Amino acid sequence: MSRYSGIQLIFLFTVFASLTGGLVSCSQYSTKPVSKGYHNLTAHFNAYVIARDQINQAEQILFKTRQENYNQLLPILLPVDSMLAQPLEPQLDDAIKKASIIPERHQNSKWLDNAYILIGRARLIKQDLPNAIEVFKYVNTKGTNENDKHTALVGLMRAYVEASDYTNALNVAEYLRNQPLNKNNTRDFYLTKAYLHERQGEYLTAAGILDATFPVLPNGESTARLHLIAGQLYDLVGQPAKAVEHYKKVLASRPTYDQSFYANLFAIQSNGLTGDQKRMAQSTETFEEMLNDRKNADLKDKIYFTMGLLEARSGRIDKAISYYSRSIQAAGSNTNQVPYTYLEIGKLYFEKKADYEHAKVYYDSALALIPQQSAEYAALFNRKKTLDEFVQYQTTIRTDDSLLTLAKMDPAALDNVLEKTISQREKEDKAQAALAQQIIEKATSGNISSVPGATNSNLPPAERWVLYNPVALSQGRQEFSVQWGNRPLEDNWRRSNKEASEAVAAVNSPLNGASPANSINPDPTVQPATAGGIPVNLAGPNTSRKGQKDAMMATIPFTKEAQTAANQRIENALYRLGKLYKFELNQPANAIPTFEKLLTRYPNTLQKPEVYYLLYLSNEQIGKASPWKEKLLSEYPNTSYARLTGKLAAQTTDSEAQAQKTYTTIYDLYKANNNAEALARADAAMSGFAGSQLEDKLALLRVILVGKVKPIDDYKQALAEFIRDYPASQLVPYVKDMQTAANSPTAKK
Repeated sequence: MSRYSGIQLIFLFTVFASLTGGLVSCSQYSTKPVSKGYHNLTAHFNAYVIARDQINQAEQILFKTRQENYNQLLPILLPVDSMLAQPLEPQLDDAIKKASIIPERHQNSKWLDNAYILIGRARLIKQDLPNAIEVFKYVNTKGTNENDKHTALVGLMRAYVEASDYTNALNVAEYLRNQPLNKNNTRDFYLTKAYLHERQGEYLTAAGILDATFPVLPNGESTARLHLIAGQLYDLVGQPAKAVEHYKKVLASRPTYDQSFYANLFAIQSNGLTGDQKRMAQSTETFEEMLNDRKNADLKDKIYFTMGLLEARSGRIDKAISYYSRSIQAAGSNTNQVPYTYLEIGKLYFEKKADYEHAKVYYDSALALIPQQSAEYAALFNRKKTLDEFVQYQTTIRTDDSLLTLAKMDPAALDNVLEKTISQREKEDKAQAALAQQIIEKATSGNISSVPGATNSNLPPAERWVLYNPVALSQGRQEFSVQWGNRPLEDNWRRSNKEASEAVAAVNSPLNGASPANSINPDPTVQPATAGGIPVNLAGPNTSRKGQKDAMMATIPFTKEAQTAANQRIENALYRLGKLYKFELNQPANAIPTFEKLLTRYPNTLQKPEVYYLLYLSNEQIGKASPWKEKLLSEYPNTSYARLTGKLAAQTTDSEAQAQKTYTTIYDLYKANNNAEALARADAAMSGFAGSQLEDKLALLRVILVGKVKPIDDYKQALAEFIRDYPASQLVPYVKDMQTAANSPTAKK
């Protein structure tokens, strides 16, 4: 028995020694099978699986909680956003920590490359792009498994796209295109490459790549989303028939309710582009069904918007605007659609009606609400700036014209206009005060809903009192800004004669022939408080009648100096307005009468040569014969504008030599103090120098000779004409110094 026990002890000791030796030999740098098996098992279950599941879960959370803006092209891959990922940072950091265990403790594990890829994915989600790029590069350089290296390169391409480094992203894509990718890498490569082309605005290429990807994608929410995006892409490149195909496939891919709703709306819009009358006829019934569906109660603004879009595409502009207005009214507290609706109304007024004052107001409203990261923001901002200038110049012309007319009225007639203006304002103030008092009384009794024009916030948005309606509040802020500018909240805020109130002073002036039908009164605007061209809100409502009248009288230019200043403002506004019509709005037919009015009212304007040239160009653009080119060449042959007409031939080498010889002769006369003769020759030679390299030099020499021979006023005029005619000349700074000296008090008179 004791012998048997001894044998057992020896056996157990041998087994223990073997196991201990095996474990000791399981170094993470060992290549022995036992060591590799141990580290593979430990790395997989103690690190890789945990980190992988945490990162997958984080990506699923970001996908499920995403906020889609269906008013814009959806991104094929969700862009990384550190702010959205912030709540997931502890989870991602823990995943990085778990994945880092493998390179720290299991170097000989087959999961090493996978661990680095997980670290790169986590850093990509956190928008730690530089470190993500380095990790993916490391796997590609040091990795041992080709599939893992390809996975890392797809991740690297994605990181480059998120960093907007499209050149490097394309380089990686070109390399991967020639590699034997497995199924998963092929899918991810196609999606990332499609995303890259979408980000670059290459929509047709992106759509084509998506088409090649769909066969390997399973049905589900993510695939339905990609079909919706493919439809949007084909719409953007003018292929609505293909877009409709993808919108139909959305419905067959187990979509969410929002995805199916927008797929139906977008399909209707695309059918409108294909001209399919049968489907268009069916859309009316579809709209009615969608509006009556209780599930769409909070989506009615989108339905009305689509109805307006179809009417606009059919050329029924007024009906389109009506539907767009109903879309705004139906928005309720969800105003995501509202700025895009304002934008579409603005486009109709701008492009179809050429009504730039209405367009400006709607663009203002859209810009106040649209996200700055929106693709439309930059173009909208630039167009708004143009329209701001347009309305400013139009308003300046109307205001000063009206005020100049009032200045010529006899005192009795003028006093009658002022009295009517004040009476009208007082009537409006009393009506507003009565409504406010009624609201207060009903609110204290808990029956505010019975007040006309005021309801509580539990009612539908379109029926709410204005202070409970977020859309109306947004509009109200915009209205106030348009009329009054940015003013502090203070007593008697109307007293200050702000520039904004002057800007709207005469928009609806009867002296300008404005009628209620033609005056500005779109949905997000108010009628300017004017009468006869007089700003009526220059004094507070509690100011005496005489005080209000005095405030209005102060705006009328009775003195010669004030009238001169008003005419200068009108002259400049006509000049600027004509250039806006010509260059920014591309309306040469409107530019022509504006410039002609400028020349008629102000025949001595300093801008005359340029106006002649712009009139010539505008008439050429609309194919109309005009005398402006001949007038420019006959009256101002020496200006750069005359040269730009193309009639004056470019100088040859021989003519350049002749010009140099002529210039030397005139300069020698100047050095010999024979200034009168030199000036006469310079005047005669100017037309022959047009287009030559010496043109501006001769023009400057002529200016100097004018200063030697003629009075100081002629010299100042010659300096101003040089700056006007040769704005690109390198001699302009020198001439401006001469101009400063000529205008100094010590200059010789």
